[in-house]
Amino acid sequence: MYTKQRGITGLETAIILIAFVVVASVFAFTVLSTGVFSSERAKETIFAGLEQTKSSLRPSGSVIAFRGYVGSTEAIFKFSMVVEAVDGAEPIDLTAPYTADGSGTDPDSSVTTNRTSIVYIDDNQILQNVPWSVSFMGDDNGDNMLDEGEKAEIQVWLLNRTTGTAVTANSSVNYMASSTTGLTSSGTLLTPNDQFTVEVQPADGEVLTVRRTLPAALDSVVNLR
Repeated sequence: MYTKQRGITGLETAIILIAFVVVASVFAFTVLSTGVFSSERAKETIFAGLEQTKSSLRPSGSVIAFRGYVGSTEAIFKFSMVVEAVDGAEPIDLTAPYTADGSGTDPDSSVTTNRTSIVYIDDNQILQNVPWSVSFMGDDNGDNMLDEGEKAEIQVWLLNRTTGTAVTANSSVNYMASSTTGLTSSGTLLTPNDQFTVEVQPADGEVLTVRRTLPAALDSVVNLR
């Protein structure tokens, strides 16, 4: 009496083995691809974080404050500070939203597109994107980019001043128009003994923060070392 015997041939075994190998290869490729993609994304995130946190600007010299009068009240109407790029930093766009050309009232132009903004802070107010103007010093290649080795004088405007006469002990200054982001009549003037902070915020890189305290008596020009 014959009994049926069933089994698998060598060809079937080979097919099954190949199927396992193919599936394992696809799975391994997927895992490796995911790992490489995740590593690349992590590297990009790290580099982006470093780019945002590393310093790109540094002060060069003192902060100079200029005194004027709103009526009979003496107050600071402008700051001046010299900045330079940190060695190895990318060029910084210092296209100013205002100009100060010595005619009319400074700042005397409408706001234009600018990538660097300046914030003014004291105990009474925060002024976002305050008016500022810039002039490059020394070795300048003629554009608005602050390159390595260049220096620029940034003038931060809190109030308007007519520039027909030089800064004197009785310089008359006025509040900014309500359409600007400078100090308006609803704000608080910056007067003796007040503390303030100016933040220069470039499009990329760390914010340059400058904190100073005004002396008890103000000269026409005050050197805030």
